[in-house]
Amino acid sequence: MSSRNNSGGSRRWNYFYSALELAIQRSAHKWQFEDFAECFPLYVEEDREGALQTFNQVAEYIEAASKSNLEGIFKEYDLQTNIDILDKIVTDAKARKASDNIGPNVWTSNLHPRSAVCGRTIPILQAQAERLRESLAEIEAENVTLVSKLDSQVKEINNLRSRSIQILDNFDETHEAWSSVPMDELQTWTAQIAETTTPTLRS
Repeated sequence: MSSRNNSGGSRRWNYFYSALELAIQRSAHKWQFEDFAECFPLYVEEDREGALQTFNQVAEYIEAASKSNLEGIFKEYDLQTNIDILDKIVTDAKARKASDNIGPNVWTSNLHPRSAVCGRTIPILQAQAERLRESLAEIEAENVTLVSKLDSQVKEINNLRSRSIQILDNFDETHEAWSSVPMDELQTWTAQIAETTTPTLRS
């Protein structure tokens, strides 16, 4: 594992990292050369130096592979950051306990779970309810405006309808009066109108 992971972190992370490095080294070198010789006796008998070199290379490979795999895990889960956060939480809690300064959002042994949940959720629900009330007020104001516009349009439509009915009634009355005039009188009246409106030619 790279040295950068063991620098700049919290004390808890440094302890964890050092212990993990030691565990990897012990695991990689737990297999002694004598064990290797028992598995490959002919190879060790023919070339002990070469066998020892191979054994060391295998141990180094196991150690390097383990460190590489752990590096991937550290990166995937952002392990150092999370352990540093945990260390800060524990450190802050110890400091608060030492100073008897227990904040409103800190768990205590005499705090009932229901009270803790209510203390967290009720302010959130109240804020959401306030936002909903504001949205409802805006919608109601828009509805009042729309109703007012609709009433105006309905009144205008009713006025137009009344005028249309009046015009049709007048037309019906005129048509009825015109139809009641006798045809002979109508022809006589038409002729009289034509005579009175025809210009007189000068001799």
